[in-house]
Amino acid sequence: MPEPRPTPCCVDCLPPNQPGGLSPGPLLALSGAYWRSCTLHTGVVLDVFTPLAQTPATPEALALVLGCEPRALSMLLRALCAMGLLVRTKGAYAPTDLARAFLVRTSPRYLGPIIRHHHNLLDSFGRMHESVRSGRANRSGVGDQPTAREDFLLGMFNLAMGIAPTLAAQLNGLLRAAGLPGMAERERLLDLGGGPGTYAIQFCLAHPGLTATIFDLPTTRPFAETTVARFGVAERVAFEPGDYTTDQLPGGFDLAWLSQILHGETPAMAAEVVRRAAGVLRPGGLLLVHEFLLNDTKDGGQDGPEFPALFALNMLLGTGGGQAYEEGEVRAMLAAAGLTQVCRLTFAGPNDSGIVVGIKA
Repeated sequence: MPEPRPTPCCVDCLPPNQPGGLSPGPLLALSGAYWRSCTLHTGVVLDVFTPLAQTPATPEALALVLGCEPRALSMLLRALCAMGLLVRTKGAYAPTDLARAFLVRTSPRYLGPIIRHHHNLLDSFGRMHESVRSGRANRSGVGDQPTAREDFLLGMFNLAMGIAPTLAAQLNGLLRAAGLPGMAERERLLDLGGGPGTYAIQFCLAHPGLTATIFDLPTTRPFAETTVARFGVAERVAFEPGDYTTDQLPGGFDLAWLSQILHGETPAMAAEVVRRAAGVLRPGGLLLVHEFLLNDTKDGGQDGPEFPALFALNMLLGTGGGQAYEEGEVRAMLAAAGLTQVCRLTFAGPNDSGIVVGIKA
């Protein structure tokens, strides 16, 4: 009698074709994708890559530096090597070019903060079923670690720096192509909920006649002012503390930039934030909303894109009513605020982010 076959535990254990021509392999790969994410997170949380960039090391030598158990660290290094983030030569590990650019703490393109922020969200994503049943968030804040808030702010800076310099250089052309007045007519920018002020900084660097005000919570101020000073625009970029959902906004702007803030609010509050921002614009002022935009489905459109749809779940887990919005929903908010010539700019950011703009008559 033949030995019974073991139950498959991974994709490679599966026969290539199942009845009906379908294989469960893709589903199992998708189900276990978090193994790779958690391995990357662990490498960053332990800061494995920085000392290895200075001197390649064996697991035993690196374990002394990091305070880790050598056998366990050896398993982690082997996995990171298999994932293409480390290379091993004569038993010593060193980062690959990709890891050197983005995972070494001293690199100007270091992505550690946003990766640690993703790590801080793991617990709530693992309990998503609770929130889908209840309709309520299952996390408070951005994580329980002492540096969670700092990781969040630095992570947002990392992501914005991947977009802002190029967008700032292109913005005048994007507006002109949409039939709207360009950046030459802009003097004062409101960066609403601007956090570290990445966009305000880059817009001012690209347009010497522009000054900016970052309006965000008081806890953000130290990081914003440090970042502004680092880029040498402290005389042109100011910070004003406040809550944009409740506090009075400063006025007299001809450009308002709302980047990735509406998704944290309910539809009613998101519309109110747009209305409040439009209210502080001068006649002829522009309001730009930058968001991860879902496809419009009211007229039979397809669900997606994938990242905005997944990001909506992140808002379910972490907010009291936030969500991703369809392009048409954002257009309607701008129109309801009295803005005209509402349209989407021909800009395609990472993870399907887009910009919807309107002008104050």
